[in-house]
Amino acid sequence: MEVELSIVMPCLNEAETLEICIQKASKFLQINNILGEIIVADNGSTDGSQKIALTNNAVVINVAQKGYGNALKAGFNAAKGKYLIMGDADDSYDFSNLNPFLKKLREGNDLVIGNRFKGGIEKGAMPFLHKYLGNPVLSFLGKLFFKIKINDFHCGLRGVSKEAYQKINVKTTGMEFASEMIVNASLQNLKIIEVPTTLKKDGRTRKPHLKTWSDGWRHLRFLLLFSPNWLFLIPGLLMMILGSLLSLILLFNPIQIGTIIFDIHTLLFSSSLAIVGFQFVMFYGLTKVFGITQNLLPKSKRYDTVFKYIQLEKGLIIGFLLTLTGLLLSVYGFYVWQNHNFKALQVRETMRIVIPAVSLIVIGIQVVLFSFFFSILDLKNEKN
Repeated sequence: MEVELSIVMPCLNEAETLEICIQKASKFLQINNILGEIIVADNGSTDGSQKIALTNNAVVINVAQKGYGNALKAGFNAAKGKYLIMGDADDSYDFSNLNPFLKKLREGNDLVIGNRFKGGIEKGAMPFLHKYLGNPVLSFLGKLFFKIKINDFHCGLRGVSKEAYQKINVKTTGMEFASEMIVNASLQNLKIIEVPTTLKKDGRTRKPHLKTWSDGWRHLRFLLLFSPNWLFLIPGLLMMILGSLLSLILLFNPIQIGTIIFDIHTLLFSSSLAIVGFQFVMFYGLTKVFGITQNLLPKSKRYDTVFKYIQLEKGLIIGFLLTLTGLLLSVYGFYVWQNHNFKALQVRETMRIVIPAVSLIVIGIQVVLFSFFFSILDLKNEKN
């Protein structure tokens, strides 16, 4: 008979709580008459956790590579169940009440996430910073970046169908596994839903493996790297628009607000802002192509429409014209200097020639380099 449910517990020195977790999970399977298995993905325990798991009839998978993500991936890969439910082996999650997860999986949902804020958090179960800063902020960013209606991105109790897990193709090895699981599922347009679940204080006497700042940064870094729109495109466009508009105004006249005058020095900074913004946008394009060609990001509907207009030849022509315009302005600036017998010039006048000239040369050269690099990255698509 086909195993319906595999309950996977990552484990690293959980001798104090592992047995009670396995017993609760076993009782759940028995009471609900579910054909299932309990898998303990051991990440190198030295406190006898493996023996406890075997004594309680759990399947032990020894995982040599360290990391929360590595342990879960090994457990999932070894699982025989149609559905997979993961949960920490510290007795903070209730393995005797997995029906809400299994029910939603049976209904056809691909990924079911627990929501501890809706189900209830026991006093002292979640550190203050995690409860009021880390989880809310990272969950908000996840929803904003990827348009996912999940309010607890980091709940460790969740279920996924085996078929969906294979599509998700998680690659991270540490705590950010939790974020990647949801993000990849969203990028693959899988059905994601959350159910209320409880969190109680874990039963261990030692400190938890989770490190507040370093693991929080790993989650944030992952969200940013997998969202080039928010990391590069949106900030870049804002900087380009603001820098370009301010530069255009200052090219003709200074701006005076009260007793404060914004002149050529501000022009220099605004032009630099526009250049930096342009670089951000270029990096967005390169990141998008690289992510898609390496199967890290899915190809969006707009990808072919937008990027079919970006070709090496067009880029070289645009880059050449921008550079040429900058050089002509430079020649004009040199001519103005010559007319003054190469002596001291009116800085306010000449800098309004030199700054746009240098800016156009820099941007033109960047367009040329981007076009070559873009074409190299896109060679894989052309071969296909």
